[in-house]
Amino acid sequence: MRLVVLGATGPTGRVLTTQALVAGHTVTAVARRADTLPARAGLTTLAADVTRAGVLDDAVAGADAVLSALGVQPGRAPVSLYSAGIAGAVAAMERHGVKRLLAISSSALDPAWRPSGEFLFNHLLDPYVNRRVARTAHEDMHRMEALLAASPLDWTVVRPSGLFDHPTVTAYRTAPGSADGVFTARADLAAAMLRELEENVFVRGAMGVVTVETRPGFGKLLREEVLRKR
Repeated sequence: MRLVVLGATGPTGRVLTTQALVAGHTVTAVARRADTLPARAGLTTLAADVTRAGVLDDAVAGADAVLSALGVQPGRAPVSLYSAGIAGAVAAMERHGVKRLLAISSSALDPAWRPSGEFLFNHLLDPYVNRRVARTAHEDMHRMEALLAASPLDWTVVRPSGLFDHPTVTAYRTAPGSADGVFTARADLAAAMLRELEENVFVRGAMGVVTVETRPGFGKLLREEVLRKR
């Protein structure tokens, strides 16, 4: 397939781009600093601000699917990247007749998501990290999901839990809406997205993804994913 990856230089976008190329897809990697990605067979880069109108037309024309790994560092500042970036992608896809789109959101957007047996997370970390520190990001994810739901595209919202780095794909779990678990390795998230492109199980719905074989410590997760400056 010919794929377009938005946010390709972010921590998840890099993993997704690499896995797609290894799987034999051709990839147009889009990000503000996409030209910093090392050259690889099958890879085209487009250095662009995805929130600007019309910048995605050349990348989207002739593509089979668009995969969004757009993301921001958690913080209290207003966020519009998710909704603005996806709005531009949807408009370009409609202009060029491209139907399939997968966009990363968060399990926190499912009001019923409460991981089993995770008292500390459910009663302390989730209210602090997801409902306060990352509140503005999740508000914009809500806007993004609403925009997709109103579009005519064959979209899938992909909802990981707490993201962390792991070198290999594991036996991850997927579920409608959100999956029962606290953590999602980026390698598993990318693998689940590429598998969904082939299987189309969650078209016009949400797919939760969690890692079940390994997990980082809460301290490491907070330092590397919440408090780290990028």
